[in-house]
Amino acid sequence: MTDIEKKRHSLAHLLAAATLTLYPDTKLTLGPAIENGFYYDMEFSTPINDSDLKQIEKTMKRLSNAWSTFAQKKVSADEAREYFKGNEYKQELINEIEARGEDITLYTSGDFTDLCRGGHVDDFSSIDMNAFKLDRVAGAYWRGDENNPMLTRVYGLAFDTKEELDTYLALQEDAKKRDHRKIGKELGLFTFSELVGPGLPLFTPKGTKLRELIIEKIHRIQSNFGYERVTIPHLTKKDLYETSGHWEKFGEELFHVKGKSDAEFVIKPMNCPHHTQIYAAEPKSYRDLPVRYTESTMVYRDEQAGELLGLGRVRSITQDDGHVFCTVDHIEEEIGNIVEVIKQFYTSLDMWNENTYWVSLSVRDQNEPEKYLGDSVVWDRAENILEEVAKKFKLPYKRVEGEAAFYGPKLDFMFHDALGRERQLATAQLDFNMPNRFHLEYTDDTGNKQTPVMIHRAIAGSLERFLSIIIEHFEGYFPLWLAPTQIAVIPVNNDLHGTYAEEVAEHLQKAGVRVELWNDDRDGFGKKIRQAKNEKLPYWIVVGDEEMNAYTITVESKDEQRKGVSLETFIESITNRLK
Repeated sequence: MTDIEKKRHSLAHLLAAATLTLYPDTKLTLGPAIENGFYYDMEFSTPINDSDLKQIEKTMKRLSNAWSTFAQKKVSADEAREYFKGNEYKQELINEIEARGEDITLYTSGDFTDLCRGGHVDDFSSIDMNAFKLDRVAGAYWRGDENNPMLTRVYGLAFDTKEELDTYLALQEDAKKRDHRKIGKELGLFTFSELVGPGLPLFTPKGTKLRELIIEKIHRIQSNFGYERVTIPHLTKKDLYETSGHWEKFGEELFHVKGKSDAEFVIKPMNCPHHTQIYAAEPKSYRDLPVRYTESTMVYRDEQAGELLGLGRVRSITQDDGHVFCTVDHIEEEIGNIVEVIKQFYTSLDMWNENTYWVSLSVRDQNEPEKYLGDSVVWDRAENILEEVAKKFKLPYKRVEGEAAFYGPKLDFMFHDALGRERQLATAQLDFNMPNRFHLEYTDDTGNKQTPVMIHRAIAGSLERFLSIIIEHFEGYFPLWLAPTQIAVIPVNNDLHGTYAEEVAEHLQKAGVRVELWNDDRDGFGKKIRQAKNEKLPYWIVVGDEEMNAYTITVESKDEQRKGVSLETFIESITNRLK
């Protein structure tokens, strides 16, 4: 545990102590260190809210004066049960620790003692009490299970210095302005309905256009590398996932469907097993390989309601999915092609440069082989191949253990957004196991049967999650190619300038620009300009007497205004940018 993690965990203890001081009948559960801070889950007899945090924080600072170090004491299970008598949450934890045969330890600082496995500062004065802040109150199910009681989670932020805390708080304020749920509503991109259900977003015409533009961009790039579109149903017999291995790993996340027959169906949570069956439908020879399938389709996962968050975590997930079936000799070239597709796509978003991304070579945790399909020889081979590819293409990679898929290692592309937050987006995954489980074959050049290798790839990943990220990254100011409406043409006075505005809009439309003509007399000129700004359009064009007489346009954006621009010159500039 790092020093900052020890500080954060120590502050979680202090939070629990302050809470008990103010609310003595509170039942404590768990309080870990997390990224940027800590939390503690508690059961209150009387609900608290964010307005109560100042008093708790004030009490924490007062109590800290009497805290010096954490004294450890090993106790028996019975002693621990007696100490936490009446707290069923601690009792459950004690029983689990005893069952694992581990030491049961209590840690005391000041007058507060808690059940804990350790990881605290040696000297409490090393914690800057101006470098932490209680952040918010949230609900959380005990152990993350929605069948368990709902607890109150109090989050805190903690850093080494006050300056780091202040910087983080400023970023948080910026993040609130960029929240994709807020911007999505303002721009009219998507909505949710109580009648439809949580985690099931509904996309408006503008939001749908945004989705289509992303999918079309990816397909346009990857079609140069031989990918062909396929279509699969949204239902399957559970047998498909029992064969693939997904049933054992993800069975609890599946939506089950019962029809008129006795067969048990599920709504698909992923596409790769279906694609194996398209491959298997006809005999293949080595001359047919590589076979490259791609599809943008929804999958469905029964996420817990408490974990759903806007588009970032949903139950209906659109995957821009792709699978390559090839020989071992093809792997390097095929993954190289995938890397090139990723590079071109993220370059179009200005996100591909040495300062904004790195690649995780995600490999298995060799200490937990039971988590993965296949034997160690197959895994060694797959991991070594991926590492050689990463080296050949000079990817800025790091080897990360324990992050592999259960069927194979991955290259996960990690991008930083405008606020410096790290996001895992594109991926290429090497799979020697699933083709074996489905008995996929091809005939080699000697007439013998061989098993192909399967490469899973996603460029945007989950389209919903991708949208949540880029909405916040661009703050709704999408690149020209991605904006649902690229230009609005606004006449100063529709009676006087409407005909010329129509002519300008027509020329733009013929050039392939997504243009809207705002000539509705019900809204005044000033209101239309405000609307263009609020909708965060890349450009809006104003035409009045001066423009009409000179056969020019005034081009405006959030950053500039250019008067007397030739329409032909502007169209040439725009179309060159859209190539």
